[in-house]
Amino acid sequence: MTFARPLIDYVLPPRCPGCGAVVEADHRFCSPCWGMLDFLTAPGCARCSIPMALGVGMTCASCLGQPPLFDGVIAAVAYGEIARRVALKLKYGRRTGLARTIATVLSPRLSAKHEGAVFVPVPLHRWRIWSRGFNQSHAVGTALARRQGVPCLPDLLVRVRATPALRGMNGAERRRTVSSAFATTARLEGQAVYLVDDVFTTGATADACARALKKAGAGRVTVVCWARVIPAD
Repeated sequence: MTFARPLIDYVLPPRCPGCGAVVEADHRFCSPCWGMLDFLTAPGCARCSIPMALGVGMTCASCLGQPPLFDGVIAAVAYGEIARRVALKLKYGRRTGLARTIATVLSPRLSAKHEGAVFVPVPLHRWRIWSRGFNQSHAVGTALARRQGVPCLPDLLVRVRATPALRGMNGAERRRTVSSAFATTARLEGQAVYLVDDVFTTGATADACARALKKAGAGRVTVVCWARVIPAD
C-alpha cells in the first residue's frame, strides 16, 4: 500500500474538506479555508463554552439562570461558513471520511485518556437512520475513540421517540421537542461520558441526552462536537 500511495495520490489527490482544492495530505485544509475556521481555544463559559471575556472557570448568565444537565462543551470551531460546509457534507452528502477529518482537528482538544471514559454518540431514531443511511455522530465518535484509545458505545443511548427536525426552532421549542426522547440500554457506574455530536446549537438535545445518561448513573457528561453555534449579542 505504501508503494502504491504516490500513484493513488496522483489519480485521486487529497482535497480540502472545505473547498475541494488539492492539498498535500488527507484531512488537511487549504490555507484560505484553514484561516476561515474560528478555533474555540479562548476561555469560555465553564458549562457551555460560549466565548467570554472573563477568566477561566466563569459561568455565563444563561447557564447560571438555567443550569444545563451536561457538565461542559468541547467544540473544535465556531459554526461558520467552512465549518457548515464540512458538517453538511458529512450529514447529508454522506462524505463519511469527513468524520476522520473532524476527529483529526478535535482530538487534540480532548483529555479522555482516564480510566472509565467512554464516547457515546447522540443517537438518531431508526427511521432517520434508514432514510439517511448512517448517523454522523456515530461516525465522529468512532473516529475519536480510535484516536483517543477509549471505547465508543453507540448502542448505549437510544432515541425512543421520533422527533421533527429542530431547524428553525428556538431553545424552548427545541427543549419541548426532545423532552424524554432518549433512554439508555445499560447502567453506567459513574463513568465519565463524552457525548458526541456534530453541531451544538442551543444545547437542548445535549441536555435531554445528559438527563438520560445521568439517570443511568453516568458521572460527568461532556459534550464533544465539531462546531458550536455562537449566538449574536
